[in-house]
Amino acid sequence: MNQRFAPRLILGAPEDVGFCPDRWQRVLEMAEDLCRSREIPALSFQVQRNGRTTGTHHFGSRSLNQALPVTDETLFLVASLTKPIVATGVLILVERGLLALNQPVQDFLPEMKEAAKRPMTVQHLLSHTSGLPDMLPENEELRRAHASLRQFVEKSCQIELLFPPGRNAQYQSMGYALLGEILQRVSGQSCAEFLHQELFAPLGMNHTFLGLPEQFSNFEQIAEIDLDDSLRSATGWNWNSNYWRRLGAPWGGVLSTAADLSQFLHLMLIGGKPGSQGGLLSPASISEAIRNRLDDFPSIPDAERRTRGWGLGWRLNWKSHRHSFCDLLPAEAAGHWGATGTLFWMDRDRDLGAVLLGTRPLSDQVSPLTRLSNLIVAALC
Repeated sequence: MNQRFAPRLILGAPEDVGFCPDRWQRVLEMAEDLCRSREIPALSFQVQRNGRTTGTHHFGSRSLNQALPVTDETLFLVASLTKPIVATGVLILVERGLLALNQPVQDFLPEMKEAAKRPMTVQHLLSHTSGLPDMLPENEELRRAHASLRQFVEKSCQIELLFPPGRNAQYQSMGYALLGEILQRVSGQSCAEFLHQELFAPLGMNHTFLGLPEQFSNFEQIAEIDLDDSLRSATGWNWNSNYWRRLGAPWGGVLSTAADLSQFLHLMLIGGKPGSQGGLLSPASISEAIRNRLDDFPSIPDAERRTRGWGLGWRLNWKSHRHSFCDLLPAEAAGHWGATGTLFWMDRDRDLGAVLLGTRPLSDQVSPLTRLSNLIVAALC
């Protein structure tokens, strides 16, 4: 196990963390209002700046049918916040010389044998430029049948590409299905085991799992997602099902807490500084992970490259998109959304990061988490 630990966040009052107390109070009041109105049934968030945090703030109920308070131990299914975590696992292998970003995917997955897929590289998978789809056409069918991760990988290897690798950018969860398989084949461990050993345990993320382990039984500890009617009836395979919680999908299967994910962001913030020696990754890896990697592909349309940037697992702040992280963050801020109603982001220039975990899935409207993020950044002194 890697024994280099990231420094722990220090608890402080709002003014110690760099927030104006009266403006910080508005943040707390808005969070409470969002849960009281059930715009977000359950909410847990933590904000950090310069290595200090105001602590974790909890609101609402983790149960949709009972008044069960959100606590420090409440787990949230964070959906696609999983992707930057898996990408970090890949970069650990890069730093150990076990793979290179521009290696063909076929080097690791020989079943990707079609001519159109041979140019596809690990970097294409990480940056959403592979041409793979977001979800498989058989996604619901596979979940209904409680398919294994291996079955998702097999279908992803067989599917026709939407465009040649490197010619465009389109969100592709199935690229992360393949990255999870590559992690397994290179490391000799499952993706979940590798991340636990190399990332979660060293960072003290003791309430974080890529798929719940078999011995886990305290399901009341998990915040229920407030699903719409179509998904609520799919009790055997929806986000609240035991099947999905245990699957450990590399594209969206992490369960965690705001405090644990804040520690992960802290690793990225301190490691992204020149001369930093505080993390499990080198500053070089972190800097490359959170810059706009679409610039590496000259065939990608200019508008896509300039306004909807992707790093390696990280999305940049799409300023003109309804799902920007925050109106008051720069375009270079890095983070990710989760479809279950979760968000984290970081601004390296301000040494500022936030984790906001909710239970109301994203919709076509501007998320209340964006509005809450606006208040957080506006509270800076």
